[in-house]
Amino acid sequence: MAKKASTSKGWLKEHFDDEYVMRAKREGYRSRACYKLLEIQQKDKLIRPGMTVVDLGSAPGGWSQVAADLVGHHGRVIASDILPMDGLAGVDFIQGDFTEEAVFDEIMAVINDSPVDLVISDMAPNMSGMSDIDQPRSMYLVELAIDMARQVLKPKGMFLAKVFQGEGFEPLMAELKASFQTVITRKPAASRARSREVYLLARGFKG
Repeated sequence: MAKKASTSKGWLKEHFDDEYVMRAKREGYRSRACYKLLEIQQKDKLIRPGMTVVDLGSAPGGWSQVAADLVGHHGRVIASDILPMDGLAGVDFIQGDFTEEAVFDEIMAVINDSPVDLVISDMAPNMSGMSDIDQPRSMYLVELAIDMARQVLKPKGMFLAKVFQGEGFEPLMAELKASFQTVITRKPAASRARSREVYLLARGFKG
C-alpha cells in the first residue's frame, strides 16, 4: 500500500512539473494533449478552415479546443465522450458511448449529411498496468474509432488516432492501409518518451 501511494505521489509530482502541463495552464488549453495535436498539425497540416471534424473520446476537450480554433467559424467540430465535457464555442458535444445505436444516431443527426473531412481519436482505456489486459483494450478502442470513421468520412477524408505499440499493432496498420491511401506514424514531443503511444495518421479514405 505504501509503495502504491509513493508511486501515485511520484506520478503527481511528474505531472505537475511537466512542461506541457504548465504550458497548457499558461496558454489556456484544457490538457497537455493539445500540444500533441498542435505538433502533428504543424507537420502535416491536416486541419484547415471550413472543415468538419469528428472528435471521439473528446473529454476534457483539449483536441476539440484545438480543432475548433483551426476550422474557424465556417467549420464544425462534433465531439463525443462517455464522460461529461464542459461546453466549447464551435463544438457540438454528444455525451454517451458512440458504439450504442442511440448515441450513434444522435451524432449522425448532428452531422446531418455534412461531409466529414477528419475523424480524430485520443482515446485510451483506464490502464491497469498489465499489458496483456491494457493492449487489447486499447486496440479495441482504435478498432471502434476506425469503424466509426469508415461510416462518416467522405472520400479522401483523414483519420488520426492514438495507438499503443505492441500486440495487434501491425494488423491494425494493415487494416488502415486497406481503407486509406497512405498511413504514417507520428510521435509528438509532448508524448512522453517512455510511453508506447504513437499516433497513426491515415489520409485518402477510399470510401
